Amino acid sequence: MSTWTLRDVPDQTGRTVVITGANTGIGYAAAAMFADKGAHVVLACRDPRKAADAVTRIHAMRPSGSVEPGLLDLADLDSVAAFAKALRAAHHRLDVLVNNAGVMWSPLSRTAQGFELQFGTNHLGHFALTGHLLPLLLRTPGARVTTMTSLAQKFGRIDFNDLNWRRRAYSRGAAYNQSKLANMMFVLELQRRLTASGSSMVATAAHPGWTTSELTRHSPAAIRWISTLAGMKPEVGALGLMRAATDPTAASGSYWGPRYFFETKGLPSSARMNRRAEAAAVAGQLWEESAALTGVTYPLPVGRSVTDV
Repeated sequence: MSTWTLRDVPDQTGRTVVITGANTGIGYAAAAMFADKGAHVVLACRDPRKAADAVTRIHAMRPSGSVEPGLLDLADLDSVAAFAKALRAAHHRLDVLVNNAGVMWSPLSRTAQGFELQFGTNHLGHFALTGHLLPLLLRTPGARVTTMTSLAQKFGRIDFNDLNWRRRAYSRGAAYNQSKLANMMFVLELQRRLTASGSSMVATAAHPGWTTSELTRHSPAAIRWISTLAGMKPEVGALGLMRAATDPTAASGSYWGPRYFFETKGLPSSARMNRRAEAAAVAGQLWEESAALTGVTYPLPVGRSVTDV
């Protein structure tokens, strides 16, 4: 039985954490938890006003750690590069990168570089961000990258013939499922490449089960209403992410989420992996496609399954 709670989060004093989408929902809850445990947390957000408000609210809690805002729009690769450059200049270490932000079921729209919004934001934006911050992560002992995926990954398919929905009839649900499967594949492929390079850096994944948050803003009204009534609070839904990001026993490549009711409710436990996510050849191809689309390669030593940089 899983009884892992906030009390089990190790002391984070002296550690630096970046959380994307940290002004609301699970991202905000995780930022407050990290700060409460002593970390310095960078709230990487698209809206500077909302980021500043989140910082003010966390300061009011009088945490033992500290927080600061950071401007990051994952739907614009220029913004991703600028944020990473500023972070590398301002901080000498990065202990935890939490790839949390996302969009769900949005109408067809495109990022600044023309990618389908959900794939471009949820996957490509975080792929680029992690690559840009990898040098800082690699020189920080015990560093970890934790990526938020979703139960929706179980229904995802990676369509290499039309990753960005240029020719297919658009399905906002199928596009979201693809982006979340891509998140999971990214974690597993990153873990494989880190292992091949001899790095001890850890890559983990989590999902929030059924948690009430602003992520459902594009959902039908009935779903939003049911989610408000039946979903977990963000403070509970964030525990899977916190376990993946801080639990010393969470191995690289591990995946965490709620334990009960088909992994929709409860305290965090080891989650069931989607078999399609474990397809190494597909994940390797997705990695190469992502590198080509974003122009971001990873500074890892050359190995059999490591990108030649």
